[in-house]
Amino acid sequence: QVQLVDSGGGLVQPGGSLRLSCAASGIDFRRSNIDWFRRALGQQRELLATITSAGITTYTDSVKGRFTGSRDNAKSTVYLQMNSLKPEDTAVYYCSIATALRTYWGQGTQVTVSS
Repeated sequence: QVQLVDSGGGLVQPGGSLRLSCAASGIDFRRSNIDWFRRALGQQRELLATITSAGITTYTDSVKGRFTGSRDNAKSTVYLQMNSLKPEDTAVYYCSIATALRTYWGQGTQVTVSS
């Protein structure tokens, strides 16, 4: 059974940092590309970053230069380091793995950026 567990969210002041984690199990993690999404209240889900099986990360423009994706295959975990956070980054953040059969999602972790 595939399981993705998101963690690391919280309340942070503008300009602050958080590191999100996504721990995977039940899947061939080393061969998986993993996406980070977010959904702000009342808005559509937004793709933020894709971390390939080779460890290459691509970013959407809104987070480029502020967010950094990485992976630890030994721990079957991916990370999203978020720096210079802004109030508009407030959202629920999810990791996701798409396979040929279906897409799997973490349960999400809330990030709130507020003073």
